[in-house]
Amino acid sequence: MNVSGNSDALLMKLLDAATLRHGAIANNIANQNTPGYKRQVVVFEELIEDALVSGKKDLSRYAPLETTDQVTPARSDGNNVTPELEQVAEQENRMLYETYVAILQGRYSLLNTAITGGN
Repeated sequence: MNVSGNSDALLMKLLDAATLRHGAIANNIANQNTPGYKRQVVVFEELIEDALVSGKKDLSRYAPLETTDQVTPARSDGNNVTPELEQVAEQENRMLYETYVAILQGRYSLLNTAITGGN
């Protein structure tokens, strides 16, 4: 019996997206001086939001997607990594990760209380 529905699976995918995003941000920072390097971004929350807005209920087919940032302007050497933007992205990603973990911990704490009766 699945008492948590698909929400735990979605939370795990959100955590996966945050982990993948952390790696992309680290690579961006490491390559900020590499000529021609294009910034990498991870999208997932946006995909989920679009699916929910359009009325889709089955979110299991969605997965985090790493893609090249085509929006941020490039410098003369072709690199479009901005250290300040990466710092903000890292802070936002950290907050998202911590939020997802707190939600998951809360869900398991409630489940534990339901099973044990709070003992």
